[in-house]
Amino acid sequence: MNCILLPSSQIAQSSATITNALQIAHINTVLNAQIGDSIKIGEIGGNLGSAIIQDILPNAISLTALTLTEAPPAKLDLTVVLALPRPKVLRRLIMDMTAIGVRDIILVNSYRTQKSYWQSPMLKRLDEFVLEGLQQGVDTIAPSITLKPRFKPFIEDDFAALQPRQAIVAHPYADMSLKRYLQYQGAVPNSNLLPNVVFIGAEGGWIDFEIALLAAHGCQAISFGSRILRTEAAVNAILGQWLLSSAE
Repeated sequence: MNCILLPSSQIAQSSATITNALQIAHINTVLNAQIGDSIKIGEIGGNLGSAIIQDILPNAISLTALTLTEAPPAKLDLTVVLALPRPKVLRRLIMDMTAIGVRDIILVNSYRTQKSYWQSPMLKRLDEFVLEGLQQGVDTIAPSITLKPRFKPFIEDDFAALQPRQAIVAHPYADMSLKRYLQYQGAVPNSNLLPNVVFIGAEGGWIDFEIALLAAHGCQAISFGSRILRTEAAVNAILGQWLLSSAE
């Protein structure tokens, strides 16, 4: 945790109370903070700032001199459409995409997504994973997360509503590389010509039918290199391009 995020219900003017067991443990064992120390605090959906530890109890930490005057970092102008991955990697992917600053996340079905994934209890813990990602990335604004368990209807009926400026799909067998694509589009770092919708497959990638359907709706298949990566490695490698382009 690079900051402690609290809901508004735990904040009262210049004071606050931390009751989350994981946050308390982090302050005690990782930060090794003591009474009188200053820690970085944020209000979920609000600003960032700092506070002074007033008291430390086993089940609560009281804060005083709370100031929340720093705006959270801007979101990336990016929607990631991710084929629902294996449940055990879902937590890491949601955390990483949140920490990177993705604005919108859409989890979709794909041919290689097992049906059992949609019944995973991990899907009920998305808010928990988002909080972890926000605290890692020092952000307070959660991305929107939408579940779309039917791929074809999503593309045919809902994709246009995303208002894609440019949409690409990561596909290792595509003829077009990201570098060539951006050169063709005239995009440069910090340019608003970077794609604002990116499709990323689960383990095994997309099948030909899915690539063809996406192409029919204006989505360009892009190769990010000849290496075949695990989903979590691919997500971070791909989204790093947008993170770097947003840096000033």
